[in-house]
Amino acid sequence: MVREQFDADGFASVPCVLSTDECNDIEALTGTLDPDAAGTRCLLAEEWCRTLAGRLRRHPGLADVVPGNFVAVQCTYFEKSIERNWLVPIHQDLSIPVAARVEHPALRGWSEKEGGIFVQPPATLLEQLVALRVHLDPCSNDDGPLQFIPGSHRHGRLSAEEAVTRRQAGPLVSCEMGQGDVLAMRPLVLHASPKAQGSSRRRILHFVFGPPELPYGISWQHAA
Repeated sequence: MVREQFDADGFASVPCVLSTDECNDIEALTGTLDPDAAGTRCLLAEEWCRTLAGRLRRHPGLADVVPGNFVAVQCTYFEKSIERNWLVPIHQDLSIPVAARVEHPALRGWSEKEGGIFVQPPATLLEQLVALRVHLDPCSNDDGPLQFIPGSHRHGRLSAEEAVTRRQAGPLVSCEMGQGDVLAMRPLVLHASPKAQGSSRRRILHFVFGPPELPYGISWQHAA
């Protein structure tokens, strides 16, 4: 059922991947992050994070959506609360972290974030990727959950105007999650996130998994 929903909608939730104790252990490991920042993109450099990535890839509830030969290529930590609050408009995730800049006509949108190099590859590569969002806290409708346009990942890379048009065509689907649940998603599925309205925290580890080898002469910045 998870694979069927994932293929059809571009996202699917898998409950109880981590226990409460495991979430608390991760909280202790992320406690050294900058308290004034909303997150970081650099966690995959940490050994504990690479170990967790391997556990997620082997988890029976996630094996249907993450191919066995895929590697973790990024882990981003987010924390949203009333104190750290933001709205994310409808969009697709188009950038990937790479080891070095390569001149190729298929590559565009080069940028640098937290000292790392990012690029926007063609949709043929982006549509292969799988993101797993590990929820360290429960996430209700008051906590700024992700909202999706189901099936929008099947339309390739969309312009900002096309994304807004599809957003106006119908309601978004919100994904409320429990502590330790994992939300699997395709980066090309259109998604948004409202501001948090409640008093709780929404802490997320956002892993991206992809094929070990990349085309166009590029390579991953990190792989685990």
